[in-house]
Amino acid sequence: MAQSLCEKLEHYRSALPEGGILVAVSKTRPPEEIAEAYGCGHRDFGENKVQELRDKYPVLPPDIRWHMIGHLQRNKVKYIAPFVWLIHSVDSEKLLREIDRQAERHGRVIPVLFQIKIAEEDTKYGLSEEEFERLTDAYERGEFPRVRLKGLMGMATHTSDREKVRAEFRYLKSLFDRLQKRLPGIEFLSAGMTHDYEIALEEGANIIRIGSGIFGPRI
Repeated sequence: MAQSLCEKLEHYRSALPEGGILVAVSKTRPPEEIAEAYGCGHRDFGENKVQELRDKYPVLPPDIRWHMIGHLQRNKVKYIAPFVWLIHSVDSEKLLREIDRQAERHGRVIPVLFQIKIAEEDTKYGLSEEEFERLTDAYERGEFPRVRLKGLMGMATHTSDREKVRAEFRYLKSLFDRLQKRLPGIEFLSAGMTHDYEIALEEGANIIRIGSGIFGPRI
């Protein structure tokens, strides 16, 4: 028998470590489906595109925690700065500076994750290890006072080679451990989607981003 939406959400939530977060990836899904998941008690939803997030925010309950998980252009930060709960996809110093600027403008401190490039695919964004170190240095010097660094995010290669995926997540976790020793408040490792979340969890992730596993195939 097919699982209900509430059962699917519970399935993924039950796999998380204590304090972990399931981000239900609601890109391309109508507000009615998000509202149904909200009715199951779920509060964390992730969007890839700013325009979609901007359109959904005012028509859904205000206590939803919105996660920006897609590539974010600097000129669009202003649209989500007033309400976004966590930006997973900080992949450049220029973007971080713009988030800091918009956070100040809106009287907020915005939590973010640094996105690390762990896959070999050209289509995936992220910081190199060298860029990660440089940006962490700048953050530690206090150059971004309206931003709160909470951890790292990564997207593994889309492949059936599970050991390759595992190695990429393990590398991400090694950078996360290093960051945790260096800075206070580092708590989130966002890794794993519908096809590879189990490996991500085994390698230390505590945020997983699940779309098709909850809502079905992309519309």
